[in-house]
Amino acid sequence: MGILSWIVIGLIAGALAKFIMPGKDPGGIFITILIGIAGAFVGGFVGSFLGFGPVTGFNAGSLIVAVGGAVLLLFLYRLVKK
Repeated sequence: MGILSWIVIGLIAGALAKFIMPGKDPGGIFITILIGIAGAFVGGFVGSFLGFGPVTGFNAGSLIVAVGGAVLLLFLYRLVKK
């Protein structure tokens, strides 16, 4: 996947993670995008390790894995920031 695809997946995954876990987070949309992009990487790594499959492109399975990773990172981010 190209960098633009990672940014788009990250934006969508970050927004969905924020929708799943609403609340106040410092940083705004830029932190949400970064958490989403990092979540796509983490979700792809964990998904591959557990046998769910990696983030391979712009499809539903990759988006679900990326959102899972973004939710995990958002949860950890909130733990660290408290």
